[in-house]
Amino acid sequence: MGSVLKKLKKALTPKLRCDSSSTATSPPCPSETTSSEFSTTSSSFSRENCCAICLSNVKRGQGQAIFTAECSHSFHFDCIAKNVEHGNLCCPICRAKWDRINVPFQAPNDSLDPQRNHLGSIHPHPEPFSDDEPLLTISSTQSSVSQSVTIKIHTESPAISASESRANFPMLVSIRAPPLEDPNGHSRTPVDLVTVLDVSGSMGETKLSLVKSAVKFLILNLGPSDRLSIVSFSTTATRVFPLRRMSDDGRESAILAVESLRSSGGTSIAEGLKKGTQVLEERRERNPVASIMLLSDGIDSYYPGGSQLKNQLPASIFSTKTEHGIPVHTFGFGKDHCPTTLHAISDASGGTFSFIESVEMIQDSFAICIGGLLSVVTQELRLTLKSATRGVMIVAIPSGRYFSEISDKGKQGVVTVGNMYAEEEKQFLVYLFVPKSSTSDTKTSLLEVLCMYKDLAANELIQAPGERIEILRPKVCSPAEKAVSLEVDRQCNRVSVAEAIAEAQRMAEMGNLKSAKATLAQERSTLLSSPAAQAGDSLITLLEAQLTEVIHRMATMDSYTLTGRAYALSEMSSHSLQRAAATGDSTTWSLTMSEGGNSATSSGVFETPHMSRMLRLSHNLGTNPAA
Repeated sequence: MGSVLKKLKKALTPKLRCDSSSTATSPPCPSETTSSEFSTTSSSFSRENCCAICLSNVKRGQGQAIFTAECSHSFHFDCIAKNVEHGNLCCPICRAKWDRINVPFQAPNDSLDPQRNHLGSIHPHPEPFSDDEPLLTISSTQSSVSQSVTIKIHTESPAISASESRANFPMLVSIRAPPLEDPNGHSRTPVDLVTVLDVSGSMGETKLSLVKSAVKFLILNLGPSDRLSIVSFSTTATRVFPLRRMSDDGRESAILAVESLRSSGGTSIAEGLKKGTQVLEERRERNPVASIMLLSDGIDSYYPGGSQLKNQLPASIFSTKTEHGIPVHTFGFGKDHCPTTLHAISDASGGTFSFIESVEMIQDSFAICIGGLLSVVTQELRLTLKSATRGVMIVAIPSGRYFSEISDKGKQGVVTVGNMYAEEEKQFLVYLFVPKSSTSDTKTSLLEVLCMYKDLAANELIQAPGERIEILRPKVCSPAEKAVSLEVDRQCNRVSVAEAIAEAQRMAEMGNLKSAKATLAQERSTLLSSPAAQAGDSLITLLEAQLTEVIHRMATMDSYTLTGRAYALSEMSSHSLQRAAATGDSTTWSLTMSEGGNSATSSGVFETPHMSRMLRLSHNLGTNPAA
């Protein structure tokens, strides 16, 4: 590790202290009625003498054409032309409808050539991105094939009396991915990674310097079999670095590309994501793992309401019940980004949304994400649950963001998980109807669990050893046979807390903070009275901290708008995938680390050993400014 640290320290920029006064402030993110939909409410912008799109000065005599609309608001000509090109005929500030006649750069109605944009010019054909560097021609050295995914099953209690039926008897099905053979991650599955970076005017010198440092940390932790492409976006999007292997030459070139980034212009998240997706869609060769990391500190200038933005997103990022899209892991920097947009993008694609309240924590949030991406050991993982006794039926499978389905009148259930990181664990509650038992039966077989997945080391489908669970059926249950399983109880608590945060967030979006906080307070009370809490379970401590933090950030509507929305959505993202995501500021992270070991996330229970290792490497570098 010493040689890696030396390289990183040499490449990364010196310490920077964030100066909030040096960066522009974006308009507040529009609120929305649900957490899974894009916002449709417009935002306000009150800064005088500033273009509401790029946030820079609109004084005349500075070499840029100025357009003053009929509502008296002024914009740079190039900025508003791009806005109108996307079909927006209303003021980005006051939302006043503009008369088509008074918009001189709008194409006339009879300009119906599909190759012409609203400025009357020809749309250039997209530049082909089939110039990716060939893969490193070596055989896979990852060696987890000797170990398979493990399955464990727990019932809420070890017995149900023979004369009793249970309508919603909870069970816990846990799956755990095998470890990497090399704990340092040198022998692993290579990745194709695209970073899509916001370089709009609001990023400013300080934020952009911290982003550059974080991306260089990423570059120097990629191996020669990994490939990286860098896309930047502001008013438009540019691929500044093609998909190249991170050999010594590739790293050097990638770092030069990062250093060339400059901030200016508006924020077109849709264009950046389109360009990043194009890089992966048009590559000639493919590494087994591919992902996008999207970073932004602001609101899309051209689709501020968000409803149109959703229609602009590439179809290949969306996950369905049968196919997994390209995961987009989104990062919202500071307090001026739109968390609803970034959360919706990550949620639709199967990625995580990280809220980085203190921009100094950018590198650590990257470390958590790539610690997972660089340790994928299984793909296409699918759990199949089958009733093992006549009359036992599957009632519900609360699986979060993972697709689940119950069929054959409750006799079978399926959970589609997809990829898993090394030593990552997923736990799913399964609720069963358990009928009465005949007096001659002392046991009832409840469920058979099967697991199929693609082993990336062997590049073949593997059927993990199945598990069958049964329960005792005595005439009368003893106190020991009625004892609640702490494993099941702690997972019931986690799911309940996640649902409470989602419900409180929905209420907050409707302006009902009183009910939102009451919901969270009631959940906290229930949590602390649970058997797991009474046993001093460490997860309960983390869950209580989450609830307390969300309540605090919902103290007023201003505090909710400023940070509460982003914090709640990030927690929801992490819980829905049972996957770690950075949340909050350095104070929140320090609290979690002291209570949960090495965790730097509020959902520290999901942090894997490889994430922890990468996070320690980030800390050892000492490149993050003091909070």
